[in-house]
Order: sequence, then C-alpha cells, then structure tokens
Amino acid sequence: MRLTKLHWLSALCAFALISGLIVHLIASNKWQPKGEQYPVVAQVNSVPTLITAQQITALTMKLAELQSQVLRLNALGDRLAEDANIPANEFNFSQLPVSGGPFSGAYPVNNKTLEQLFIDIEGFTSKINYEEKQLQMLESLTFGHHIQNNAYLSGRPIIKGWLSSYYGVRKDPFNGKPTMHKGVDFAGKENTAIIATASGVVTWASNRYGYGQLIEINHGEGLATRYGHNKDILVNVGDVVNKGQKIARMGSSGRSTGPHVHYEVLRNNKQINPIEFVYRKGK
Repeated sequence: MRLTKLHWLSALCAFALISGLIVHLIASNKWQPKGEQYPVVAQVNSVPTLITAQQITALTMKLAELQSQVLRLNALGDRLAEDANIPANEFNFSQLPVSGGPFSGAYPVNNKTLEQLFIDIEGFTSKINYEEKQLQMLESLTFGHHIQNNAYLSGRPIIKGWLSSYYGVRKDPFNGKPTMHKGVDFAGKENTAIIATASGVVTWASNRYGYGQLIEINHGEGLATRYGHNKDILVNVGDVVNKGQKIARMGSSGRSTGPHVHYEVLRNNKQINPIEFVYRKGK
C-alpha cells in the first residue's frame, strides 16, 4: 500500500475540520465560569434550575480532556505533515482553518439544555478518538514503509575504499594455510567512515575474539550484518541505526594486517556470501 500525498491531504483536512468544530463549540458556548455565582440556567423538563458546582466541574474537566486531545492531534498532524513533506504554510495546526460563506441566520445554540450539551460533547469526543486512531494508523503505516525500505540490505559498508578480499576459501594471512573466509574485506585509510548497509538494531558493539572492535546489527527477517576490526565504535547496543549512518571508524583491531573492515552478512545466524548484497541496487 503506497500512501500518496492526496491521502495525507484528505486525512489532515478531516482532522482540521473536526478541530475547528470543537474550538467553535467551545467558544460559542462559553463554558468557563466567571466568579463565584453561576447565573447560567439549564432547562430540565421545562423547569429552570441553576447549574450546580458539580456540573460546572464536570464541564470544565470535559473541556480540559478535549483540549488535551486536540493538542495530541496537533502534534500527530505536524509529524504526519513533516513525514509527507507537506509545506509548513499549507497546514498550520496552531491556527483555526479558514472558513467563510453567506450569513444564513444564527443557530439557536443557547436553546440547548445541559443534557444536550453533554451529548454533543460526548459526540465530539467520539469523533476525535476515531480521527486520532485513523491518524495513528496512517503514522504506523508510514513508519512501517520507512523501516521496510531502509531495512533493504544493499551497498558497501564504506564510503571510500576498495574490496580487498572475497568470501570463500583463501590463504590465511598469518599462517599461510587454506581457511574459510566468511565475509568480505574492504580496505581503506585509517579512520575512514564505516556505515550501516541497512537500518536495524545494534545487538553487539564491543570487542570480540578475532574480530577486534565489532558491531553487529539485526535487520529483521533473519538478516544481520557484522562490521569488524574497527578503530572506534560510534554506536551502542540497543541503538536504532538508519541505512547509511556512520557507525564506526576504520581500524586494524583484532586479527588484522592493516586498516580495513571485515563485513559479514548472516541469514538465520549463518554467514552467507555478502557479494550479492554489496552489488545489489538499493530501493
């Protein structure tokens, strides 16, 4: 499912309309009490009765609840507009939406009873809750698409450097015997940036025998990557990293003959040939 700009605009317009109706209802009925006296009269069964302090308290609490919900929707709408790259001047959630039209007579809102006002408030509360859930679902979809696209494993773990050793059987650089090399090496200058080849969660960021200073990132769906022999590690276990983010500086720690990064790709905890991912086109 691809969310287009039209989908964002529709959701945000619906949100702005409901926010405007809420503020209009609040402003037109003037619920806040002024002073200790309560001259407002409620028609209950056609018998005028003074609004009690408990009823004023209930209305004030309901108003505070609506205001907090509107603030949450404003914040959520701002995030969605930013993620959708909608210009800031198109949607300003700190202001009421513009409106207009010919005058057709005043609506008799003052004729409503206290019970009807409570019913209207509950109706608006339900609408706000529904719209908030809809916007949260859109945000979740957006976040999911973002993670899915960035978790696509592709490219090299360096910005500058060259491929110096392939995956497979090779002569061990220390004892000269045939050994299985379960990754690929990219050589370069010391302190060269090491970058994540996909978004994910850091599961290891410390020294490990043979690897030196090692970083391991879990990308989900059984895939993980390792970046070994670093000079400095720039992330911590539990960090969420983005594709292309700088995670370390190239070094020669561990069992190494010079500055390079030993790059591994694991599927279900088993090393596989990373070359297909190195030359894979990114999304």
